[in-house]
Amino acid sequence: MSKVRLLDKHTAELIAAGEVVERPSSVVKELVENCIDAHATVVTVEIKHGGASFLRVTDNGEGMAPDDVPTAFLRHATSKIRVGTDLDSIATLGFRGEALASICAVSKVEVITRTADSDEGVHYVIEGGDEKENEPIGCAVGTTFIVREMFYNTPARRKFLKSDKSEGNAIAAVLDRVAMSHPEISFRFIREGREVLLTPGDGRLKSAIHAVYGRDFTAGLLPVKYRYNNISVEGFISKPINARPNRAMQIFFINGRYVRSRTMQNALEEACKGAVMIGKFPSCVLGISLDCSAVDVNVHPAKLEVRFTEEKPIYEAVYFSVKSALAEFDAPRDVELPNGHRVNTAPNMHEYKGVQIDLNEALRADAIRNRAAQVNAAPPVRPSAAPSSAPSGREETVEAEQPLAVEDPGVTAAVGSVRPVPPPSYEEAVRAREPEIAGTLPPQREVVSIPSQDQTVLTGDDSENGFAEDIDNIEKIEQKVEEIKASTESFLLPDYRILGELFDTYILVESGSELILIDKHAAHERLNYERLMAQRQHPESQMLLTPLPVTLDKQQYDAVTDSIGLLAEAGFEVEDFGMGTVLVRSVPTILSGGDAEGAFLEIAGYLGSRLHSVTTDHIEWIYHTISCKSAIKGGDKNLPAELAELVLTLMHHPDVRYCPHGRPIYISLKQREIEKYFGRIQS
Repeated sequence: MSKVRLLDKHTAELIAAGEVVERPSSVVKELVENCIDAHATVVTVEIKHGGASFLRVTDNGEGMAPDDVPTAFLRHATSKIRVGTDLDSIATLGFRGEALASICAVSKVEVITRTADSDEGVHYVIEGGDEKENEPIGCAVGTTFIVREMFYNTPARRKFLKSDKSEGNAIAAVLDRVAMSHPEISFRFIREGREVLLTPGDGRLKSAIHAVYGRDFTAGLLPVKYRYNNISVEGFISKPINARPNRAMQIFFINGRYVRSRTMQNALEEACKGAVMIGKFPSCVLGISLDCSAVDVNVHPAKLEVRFTEEKPIYEAVYFSVKSALAEFDAPRDVELPNGHRVNTAPNMHEYKGVQIDLNEALRADAIRNRAAQVNAAPPVRPSAAPSSAPSGREETVEAEQPLAVEDPGVTAAVGSVRPVPPPSYEEAVRAREPEIAGTLPPQREVVSIPSQDQTVLTGDDSENGFAEDIDNIEKIEQKVEEIKASTESFLLPDYRILGELFDTYILVESGSELILIDKHAAHERLNYERLMAQRQHPESQMLLTPLPVTLDKQQYDAVTDSIGLLAEAGFEVEDFGMGTVLVRSVPTILSGGDAEGAFLEIAGYLGSRLHSVTTDHIEWIYHTISCKSAIKGGDKNLPAELAELVLTLMHHPDVRYCPHGRPIYISLKQREIEKYFGRIQS
């Protein structure tokens, strides 16, 4: 019995106008969706010259009966729906019955297909909508579509195709999304004779993600599995630390269909608020399953946008599923210490004698100083020391537990209270101090990074040689501190006096009868930008010791690989590593100590969305991004000497008044205005 039927006029008019076939990726999308609807378990896509000259899609699905094949190429002929009410609960990916008619109208199409209950298949050829061949053939169960010479009869449309590389990447992007939406199907993509994608088809979403985006991206994911009000949410979200500077890797599926949804996007980002840094966006691959009647896919010509009968349950389902995953799988990673204290191993800075140094250095300095006092208090070593009596009134230190300079009660040091007793021998004094020394400085010389003063641990080597080295080191630290302070105090700015900082963001400068407030981030960003522009012809680059692999979605990957020369002009040496990954071998020198990967991802996102804009100077925007990522940030702790240097540099660029994004760098308050505010003068 024939499955493919022409829809009646009324039903056909209810269907939103289908998207015109405009490039090879459109053809691949429609044909692969037909493979999925035919319950295929293996799908192979092969292209040549970006799919424009040759494109083949093969599956092992149900196949088509000989009588159905010619009908399938008629407009509004489909096996997916029968009447208009079927549009209210569409469970298949295809339903319009327009794809094959549109494809054969602009290309030469060949079909080979057979059903499981038929002894022979059919070979059907149609060109420009005209049937050329229809004959029986021996073939395997399933269907193979071969599309050749796309737009051969419409050269005006063919000239708008992009390069073979760009068209091939667009097809790869389609297959990436389809492969992740149906991990139970094994997808194989052969591009110019080379296999570039093969998913296992084992039904595990993580396996499909690994095949598409690689090991590094997959390793940074957290599992999500949640059910809320008959809505199931399953998939993966990125760890907050792996958030990206754009939304390119936010992928959502509704009942196995890739869609773009602001509702789900907002729910994801709201759930991650507080865990993800401002300006960064979480990545995800989330599949939402719900009743087909609750979602309308007959909205967008390309079926990329959907409407929900109720958006609130969708929002809440995504929100709570992400919140639950973060709470369960992204707990703080602590270190269990022998004394029962748990500390996070993130580094922290601590102010030591007015200078910001690592907290561990400050803690170690206190412990070393304490240890030095103990050693100096002991009498010198003698070859043979006999016990001797001391006159009445000599004192011996008796240990009493007192806290160190740090606030952790678990880390203590001994200080003395005194009473008159006869002194012991040197050997007895050393033996008496052994437990105390062991408790103050554990035997291993590791430094554990500690986030706050109420969570600390200290380790060290108790040997005399190691201790002598420690004393020497702390003396060097103190000497360096004094040098920095001295250099800061002697740093004179003509006609300027730095008063300090406000909120660790604004530098307060007195100049004559003015108070100037300088946004240190905006100022540093603009000065970095001017430096980059001055080096435009000969950018300064820093070669990375280990190349940085960066995984991109196919649109960004295409844009980056097409812009290698542009990136080189900005100081990035980039190499195409294949399959959506590029290797960054060098970065601008100004970024060598900053967030090079974050800057590159932001640039890739920009290029992916605006590369073909004819009104934008791309290199200037790239410089903006590099300048911002390499600049000091509001809230950063800076030495007075650093602030003085920034102000002095700004003085030598009086024309610099705005950051590259247009924000003002400084504002000034006149003495007269301040005095008027406080009522010292009347007008």
